[in-house]
Amino acid sequence: MKAESEVTTFTYSMIGLKAGVDMLLWSLAPSLGALEQKCARALRSGMGAWMTARHSMLGIIRPSQYVKRPTTQEQSLFSGERSPYLIVYPFTKSTDWYLLTQEERQKVMNEHMKVGHRYQQVRQLLAYSFGVDDMDFLVAYETDDLPAFGELVRELRGTESRRSTIRDTPILTGIHRPVDEITRLLGAE
Repeated sequence: MKAESEVTTFTYSMIGLKAGVDMLLWSLAPSLGALEQKCARALRSGMGAWMTARHSMLGIIRPSQYVKRPTTQEQSLFSGERSPYLIVYPFTKSTDWYLLTQEERQKVMNEHMKVGHRYQQVRQLLAYSFGVDDMDFLVAYETDDLPAFGELVRELRGTESRRSTIRDTPILTGIHRPVDEITRLLGAE
């Protein structure tokens, strides 16, 4: 129970935003077991009667190999006030990407990060999923400005790093709301 109490979870409404998905739970846990316990408890609370997991994405948070000193914009999605919107998606790079030298990858990522830093209203988190899920990374963005986020994505798609992207879907976009508000909207109280 102690480990379960160390799990931080934020709730997001996805009602009408993605077919078959009404709620997004964004959690940070000290262990996979603690996450499992917290999710099981949530399902036992009555949510399990009307909730089915459609997507589950796991990642391990660790410092980026491309960033020497993270800014407040990076790796900060579990601190501070919540922004209204959370966008989460899996991300996989090509074999060719991993066969580049560290120096070549750093050069490409420097361009990528330079673009991202122009959008200070978008905070991001990169979690590593190698060996624990189907993707390489779990990417999450938090913002109060969806049009700016859309511009950031459009601009990033024009950078060299896009050539090595194999997969970056499904994209899940949620609106931060307390769970009781989400259940009220769903009529599941």
